[in-house]
Amino acid sequence: MKLVQILDVFGICLALGLLCSGEGKLLRRTRLPPHIVFFMVDDQGYNDIGYHGSEIQTPVLDQLAGEGVKLENYYVQPICSPSRSQFMTGRYQIHTGLQHSIIRPRQPLCLPPDTPTLPERLQEVGYSTHMVGKWHLGFCHPDCLPTNRGFQSFLGSLTGSGDHFTFQSCDGTEACGFDLHDGDRPAWELRGNYSTALYTKRVKEILSNHDKKKPLFLYVALQAVHTPLQAPENLLRRYQSLGSRPRRQYAAMLSGVDESVGEIVKEMKEKGYYNNSVLIYSSDNGGQPLSGGCNWPLRGGKGSYWEGGVRAVGFVHSPRLKRKGVESRDLIHISDWYPTLLSLAGYRESDSNHLDGHDVWHTISSGQPSPRTEILFNIDPVSRRHGTVHSKLLTLNGFGIWDTGVRAAIRYGDWKLLTGNIGDGDWFPPLMMQSAPQQWEGMEKRRDQRAKSVWLFNITADPYERADLAETQPEVVKLLLSRLVEYNRTAVAPRHPLDDPKADPQFHGGVWSPWLQKEDAGHDGVDGPAESFKRNTGSKRSCRVCKIRSLFKKVGTRMARNALFM
Repeated sequence: MKLVQILDVFGICLALGLLCSGEGKLLRRTRLPPHIVFFMVDDQGYNDIGYHGSEIQTPVLDQLAGEGVKLENYYVQPICSPSRSQFMTGRYQIHTGLQHSIIRPRQPLCLPPDTPTLPERLQEVGYSTHMVGKWHLGFCHPDCLPTNRGFQSFLGSLTGSGDHFTFQSCDGTEACGFDLHDGDRPAWELRGNYSTALYTKRVKEILSNHDKKKPLFLYVALQAVHTPLQAPENLLRRYQSLGSRPRRQYAAMLSGVDESVGEIVKEMKEKGYYNNSVLIYSSDNGGQPLSGGCNWPLRGGKGSYWEGGVRAVGFVHSPRLKRKGVESRDLIHISDWYPTLLSLAGYRESDSNHLDGHDVWHTISSGQPSPRTEILFNIDPVSRRHGTVHSKLLTLNGFGIWDTGVRAAIRYGDWKLLTGNIGDGDWFPPLMMQSAPQQWEGMEKRRDQRAKSVWLFNITADPYERADLAETQPEVVKLLLSRLVEYNRTAVAPRHPLDDPKADPQFHGGVWSPWLQKEDAGHDGVDGPAESFKRNTGSKRSCRVCKIRSLFKKVGTRMARNALFM
């Protein structure tokens, strides 16, 4: 092709906004990967959203969900760290060693460093990655921090809960410290701000400063509506008519979440992100009825494997959806976001051999059948106390297949099987939320949990788990017990180390922060060294070094705090 002809073609391309090759050939324009905003809300109950009939006002969330796809068969884990770990890795907790409980502030434990995270993978395909809010995936070592696990910026808390204004966080009564971090430094200067408003402001700053030509991943892990129940007066005034004080505070906090999401979406539209964005909203577990939450009509709540603990509020809102204003009743699990979002982002290297999640975008967007047919909620061998094995639990209840004293839960098609101590299985109607807890906490105490170790429900026909079919459907029980055995063969050993006294904030300037150093690290950088350290914590000498180190840090942080009030 002659130079004049090439220039003529380039001129046409420029005029029509087309893309040309170096030889003037027309090329197909590639679409920028979508901006992804993932809202994780803490402890929101299934009933606690307007479109599920709640008295709590959530107009923004109702509208976004109504214009998108409501996920009405969507599952998470019953407590914080496991849900967040599966979102970050696409792997069940039996494959990361986190199958027993949350990660406590003083545990030398975090998300396995050798497991790739969603933001790390997104960075590999050109995304800018930012996080605000609650981490709760461990921070014992610097390598465990969000900014070392794929996020380019982080403003938030490292522990599981804390004051929403002062950011003081306590592990029991004996260890308390400040827990608000901007990157890897304590953000003393931000005390006094309400957490939801503070995180919203940071997100808006990120949206204002980011180059829209580069795809953006925002993980907005709001601290609300987790205890302590706290909200500004302007939000509390909306719910003066609610009889229960915890419910009033909880409702006010959720209204704050609703306003936060609204502000962020408005900013996305004004700054030009919205038309090429995918917004996902999810609770991390069910609500806690004793702390204002409501999962009615589902059974149970936070901490249990009943539907009220694991079936979550969730929806997707995006201009890229092929169908909108619909409900999806396809089976979807929180581990599915990892492969789904990577696929949307254009990540093509396969992690599928190591993943438990599935790419469900076509299910959500187009209504295609979900590739997921079952969910392993968990297998927790630590739940079985040492020396409590009873032959009946294996030979009779477990048909010689499975020790039903082990806490486990699995969903297979329409069926759901539970074994072991799976948490309180009560129902708490919204009307009872108006009364004092002592008047309703014992309501509908079920005898079906006494001296039982296995339950079976047809969740499609009986989503409220009122008809236990374990005795009438033994063949289904055997099938699902066999599935538990198969999964258990792939499980790694649970990682649940004892608390480390070296983690106490008093040794770190009054701040919750990493306490293990490079010299403490084992092959994986985390709990290997902690166990060896624990064997040497019997004398006062073991903490001398950390006390000396902390002296200088404490002086610096106190000077920083004092400077704010001079």
